[in-house]
Amino acid sequence: MSSAPTPHGLHFVTNSPVPGLAVAERRVQDPEATIICIHGGLDRGGSFARLARRTDRFDFVTYDRRGYQGSRDLGPLGFDNHVSDLIALARREDGDRAIILFGHSYGGVVAYGAAVADETLSRLVITYEAPLPWVMQRDGTGLPLGEDPQLEAERFFRRVVSDSAWEHLSALERDSRRRDGPALVSDLASLRTPAPPFDIASLRVPAVFVYGDVLAPDFYRSLSVELARINPLIRSRQVVNAAHGAHLSIPDQLGTLIGELWDGVCASA
Repeated sequence: MSSAPTPHGLHFVTNSPVPGLAVAERRVQDPEATIICIHGGLDRGGSFARLARRTDRFDFVTYDRRGYQGSRDLGPLGFDNHVSDLIALARREDGDRAIILFGHSYGGVVAYGAAVADETLSRLVITYEAPLPWVMQRDGTGLPLGEDPQLEAERFFRRVVSDSAWEHLSALERDSRRRDGPALVSDLASLRTPAPPFDIASLRVPAVFVYGDVLAPDFYRSLSVELARINPLIRSRQVVNAAHGAHLSIPDQLGTLIGELWDGVCASA
């Protein structure tokens, strides 16, 4: 069941499969599939609203990962729990409907992890600039984490978005981002464990690694080549005029791409 719509056209659900997990959705008539969107570090599910409004082909489900925003009080944190939450969300859908996982940044890591854990979960996995440092490390990443999670959240926002964007946030918005610091630190720490959280070679469903041409395109191109070498089921696509926050800046272009990728899966079925 869904509650009243949010200002962004999404509806918060009242029957979340994980108590304390804030879930929202946008349903359409006769959907071809359900897209479940998984946000990255220091983000929230509502950031996919622009993307969700761009198509009437798919149902959209989005959520605040545990530790963030509406799910801030849900614990414990950790990669395995993020994967469990995503699996629970996917199983909440109609069993006869195909599922597409769309993970942005760290959300892409969670999407891969869930698809590896349960190969029947989805028909297609799409990730956008997912960090996979155990496959290939990008220069300038992996910096030591500070002892203050709130300060780490501010540092991360300034580094990934911009100093000017941080300065333009209201005091309330800055405080909200800082309060997501513990979840962010947990995300970053999970990428620095001695053993990788999953084996990407074990992925058994079609996947597409999408990246833009603004943030380190040469690195992401090299990473996509390595991913395809490890697992031929992983293809790649580059998006033009696309920074890291493509779901916010170019939702029309990204929505069109998702539709094209889904058509490719249907054509090969």
